[in-house]
Amino acid sequence: MIEVLVVDDDTRVARVNAAYVEKVPGFHVVGEAHQAAEALRLLETLPHVDLVLLDHYLPDGTGLAVVQEMRRRGHQTDVIMVTAARDVATVQAAMRHGALQYLVKPFAFAGLRAKLEAYAQLRRTLDGGGEAEQAEVDRIFGALSAPSEPDLPKGHSPTTAELVRQCLMNAEGPLSAQEIAERTGVSRQTAQRYLKLLERTGRATLTLKYGDAGRPEHRYVWATRA
Repeated sequence: MIEVLVVDDDTRVARVNAAYVEKVPGFHVVGEAHQAAEALRLLETLPHVDLVLLDHYLPDGTGLAVVQEMRRRGHQTDVIMVTAARDVATVQAAMRHGALQYLVKPFAFAGLRAKLEAYAQLRRTLDGGGEAEQAEVDRIFGALSAPSEPDLPKGHSPTTAELVRQCLMNAEGPLSAQEIAERTGVSRQTAQRYLKLLERTGRATLTLKYGDAGRPEHRYVWATRA
C-alpha cells in the first residue's frame, strides 16, 4: 500500500483530492495538511509517508519551499505537485527540486489517477533493484510519464477540443453551449458536440437550468467544480 499525505490550503479541495486518492487501488491517505508547517510536522510524526501530493500556494510558504526543507531534513519522500501554478519558472523549479510529477489544477479524477498509476508503475520498476542496462533505465524514466490521453473520436479537432476545455476550465460557473460558442468563436453545434465529449469522458458535468417555461437549459461545469 502506498501511503499518501495530501497538502492543500483549501480544506474542501484537500478532501476531494484525498477521496480521489482512496479510489485508486494500492493507495491510502494517511493525513491531510493545509499549511507548510503542518505538512512538515506530519512528515516528522506520521509513521510512514511514501508520497506527498503538494499544493504550491500555501498560507505560510510555498510548496517548493516545503520540498527544499524536506530534503534539508533528510526526507526522501516522493512529491507530486498538485497546484494551480502553471508558470514555466515554477514548473522548472519543481523539476529541479525533485518533484516526480506536476498536475495543474483544475483536473478531473482521471488526471490524478493517471499520475498515481504512473507513480505506482515507477515503484514497481524500481523494486527489482540491481544494476540497469540502458533499456532498463529507459523503462524507469518512461514510468514517470502518465499514460497519454486517448485519441479523439473521428471528426474532432485537438485544437477545438483544447479551446473548449480551456474555456470551461477558466469559467467561474456553469456555461451553456451558446456561451461557450460566443467565447471561443465556434458554432453552437460544435460547442455542444465537444461539451458532450467532455461529459462522456468525465471531465465536465452536466447541470440543468430550469426557466419559467419550456425545456431546461443544458449547462456544463468543469468536473472539479461540480
